Amino acid sequence: MCVERKAIIIGAAGRDFHNFNTFFRNNPNYKVVAFTATQIPYIENRTYPPKMAGSLYPDGIPVFSEDKLEELIKLHNVDDVFFCYSDISYENLMHLASRAISAGASFGLLGTKDTQLVSKKPVVSVLATRTGAGKSTISRMVTTAAKKAGLKPAIVRHPMPYGDLGIAVQHFKTYDDFAKYGITIEEEEEYSDHLAMGIDVFAGVDYGLILEQAEQACDVIIWDGGNNDFSFYRPDVTIVVADPLRSGHETRYHPSEVNVRLADAVVINKANAATKEQIAKTVDSCQRLNSTAKFFQVNSEVTVDLPELVRNKSVLVVEDGPSITHGELRQGAGVFAAKSLNCRLVDPRKNAIGSIRKAYQKFPWMGPVMPALGYSAEQLSELEASINKTDCEAVLLGTPADLRKRIKIDRPAAKVAFEGRDAGKPSFSSYLDEVFGRIAN
Repeated sequence: MCVERKAIIIGAAGRDFHNFNTFFRNNPNYKVVAFTATQIPYIENRTYPPKMAGSLYPDGIPVFSEDKLEELIKLHNVDDVFFCYSDISYENLMHLASRAISAGASFGLLGTKDTQLVSKKPVVSVLATRTGAGKSTISRMVTTAAKKAGLKPAIVRHPMPYGDLGIAVQHFKTYDDFAKYGITIEEEEEYSDHLAMGIDVFAGVDYGLILEQAEQACDVIIWDGGNNDFSFYRPDVTIVVADPLRSGHETRYHPSEVNVRLADAVVINKANAATKEQIAKTVDSCQRLNSTAKFFQVNSEVTVDLPELVRNKSVLVVEDGPSITHGELRQGAGVFAAKSLNCRLVDPRKNAIGSIRKAYQKFPWMGPVMPALGYSAEQLSELEASINKTDCEAVLLGTPADLRKRIKIDRPAAKVAFEGRDAGKPSFSSYLDEVFGRIAN
């Protein structure tokens, strides 16, 4: 006789839904009474729909703000709280555990055995030690190597279900599909470069159904991770991107350490932006966790599409949102590019309005840059107004999303891109050639 335990899943619109689908959806031992949400705006006060939640949840499952955790535990007499999101410091993770335990619940995390799905096709996963480490740059190097080996890759992207939770599978083939699914700026940031390379991108809410469709469209699946989460699919090869500009974070953030311990290869990205000491410290830290992984260095080389618009001018830099908000980067790709073009940074913080102003309060480490936040039409409008209120000669977009197509920017605007280039021997590219050579044969 099973005893049903009441549970709350705390997440951020990603792993939380996946863990529910794989472990809880048809599990008679648990009754999930609520999800809680954090990090990303506008994702609470929704319902995980009945058609996704399954027959045990005919009314679906409500999503609340994480601020209500203790209240929900006591209201529903909850037995277990399961932590299901990524990029959190060990200190803050244990603060959450203490909140749950002090309210009367047990606190737990689910691992790979209970959450990873098995593919019929080879899977190469690209993970990271922190948000903003440069997974997308490395993922493009991976897909390029797969194509070079004569394989057809497909990208399965870590979820960002900020819109309709009833869409189980999103399949992106062209930019026109952005409008079809009404995606946010953050989603465009992660999908656009892959589509430019002619690679199909899959995302959504149900990663079992996504896997079935992706397997039909490719020879090899590239798992393009989000934040510093581990793969939803059991990988044949695990590549972890480490950021030497945040050396040591791999042992202080969850699940950063998990990823390094799982790695077959660790790529030290941004080698051209880091000191030798930072690189050496990162390598040493990762080797202490995983002595068998192979290590490579990659330069992240900047290009600007219209450099003449910004060179030697006063500029507002708009950075990739997740990297400088919960990723805790003070500044990102845009500032790196601005310095290379002798630009003068204009501090936009006093000009921000609405939710953009609140972001500076919530993430006080952000420097004199603006986060590319656009999780709703209202927030996109506030971003546009905040940019245009800033007194500068030009705008430099450090986000992979092309905001020039989304909002009206009153000043000349240029866009930054980064490409990975091998740094040192043995090269990461030669390692990828070996990996895909084995897969192709």
